[in-house]
Amino acid sequence: MAETGAGADEGRIVVGVSGSLGSLAALHHAVAEARRADVEVLAVLCWTPPGEELGYRRTPCPTVLTAGRDAAVARLRQALDEAFAGRYAGVRLRCQAVRGEAGHTLVHCADRPGDLLVLGAGRERGRLSRLIRPSVTTYCVRYATCPVLTVPRPPLQRDLEALERGHGLGALVAGL
Repeated sequence: MAETGAGADEGRIVVGVSGSLGSLAALHHAVAEARRADVEVLAVLCWTPPGEELGYRRTPCPTVLTAGRDAAVARLRQALDEAFAGRYAGVRLRCQAVRGEAGHTLVHCADRPGDLLVLGAGRERGRLSRLIRPSVTTYCVRYATCPVLTVPRPPLQRDLEALERGHGLGALVAGL
């Protein structure tokens, strides 16, 4: 990643963090890339109020909004603790819990000319759910003005998804 100058134009790595195994893999990849390029990492956890934005607009409640924000901050802290076991990541790391839909918010956060947006590839979704709402990764690839790097799902995540789909322990044992 080339340096584009100091200040607001300097490149950085923006990484979406949700606490999932895929987002933790993306965070590790972003930190490794930041070490090589000597740039800052901005870890962003996107959140919406309970009932999404439309529900909140219909019945606004500041207490609910504060609780949602506090829960997002706690989830971000927990994800960072899980990713780095409470140790220093070895790079300049800034973290933000940002209110908004994940795809739109991440594209908005990765708005500098030298930015790189890093995302976990996410779980496989059915055709119907892809038609109703595109994945965060698809949205970011389509609308980001900077390069987008998607990190493949870790093997453990694939195994857990196989268990959830009902393939049971047999699928895991067969893979060993």
